[in-house]
Amino acid sequence: MIKVTILQQDIVWADPAENIRRADAAVGSVPGSDIYVLPEMFSTGFCTEPEGVAERHGGPALEWMKSKAAEADAAIAGSVAVVEDGKYYNRFYFVRPDGSYEWYDKKHLFTYGGEHERFTAGSERKVVEFRGVRILLEVCYDLRFPIWSRNHGDYDMILYVASWPVTRVGAWKSLLIARAIENQCYVAGVNRVGSDPANDYSGGSMVIDPYGNIIAACEDGHVSSVTAGIDMDLLEAFRAKFPVLNDSDVL
Repeated sequence: MIKVTILQQDIVWADPAENIRRADAAVGSVPGSDIYVLPEMFSTGFCTEPEGVAERHGGPALEWMKSKAAEADAAIAGSVAVVEDGKYYNRFYFVRPDGSYEWYDKKHLFTYGGEHERFTAGSERKVVEFRGVRILLEVCYDLRFPIWSRNHGDYDMILYVASWPVTRVGAWKSLLIARAIENQCYVAGVNRVGSDPANDYSGGSMVIDPYGNIIAACEDGHVSSVTAGIDMDLLEAFRAKFPVLNDSDVL
């Protein structure tokens, strides 16, 4: 069994240094986990106008993630606004303690909020493996598109990082549970709290088991963290007894 800790943060608008300091303190306050997950664009807030805010690939947020992963002997995960070759990406980094890392560029840009006007969509689905668990990386609006996250037998858990406004938080919670049930997997969803120039956020961060049960949840409206165990024996036994994925539609 491995432990995943979700870190429900209040993010200071366009202040990477302060947000990295807060993230560092949050990870340090919950020692002993295997994976720490931060919200979407944890270093800046959800900035749809990233000029002057986004960092270059390999910038301060990623360097901190590498340093903290080594210090904590754990993976650090979260998305960052990145500029590379003149294009902007909402890039979800997964950083291991040995300094190696992988990333997923958000596929479904939030057109309602104008994200598509500045950012470039990713096209590659990303599954990473860490300590015996295969993990699908997804960002916020991706949650509304179940075909993109369909389990083809290639992952055991989904990580969703988000800046999901309070006005639609009911959908956030319902869809997280749906993704766990339909994909017969663990789901960890991490949303922010606080406010930015466009929205208010209440969190709703939680970890859900393959049966659709909420096994850990942060307190709504507050900076908080919770840790849950990812039980691969339970998951494998459930899939063997009730092999739903074998009957999935072929798309």
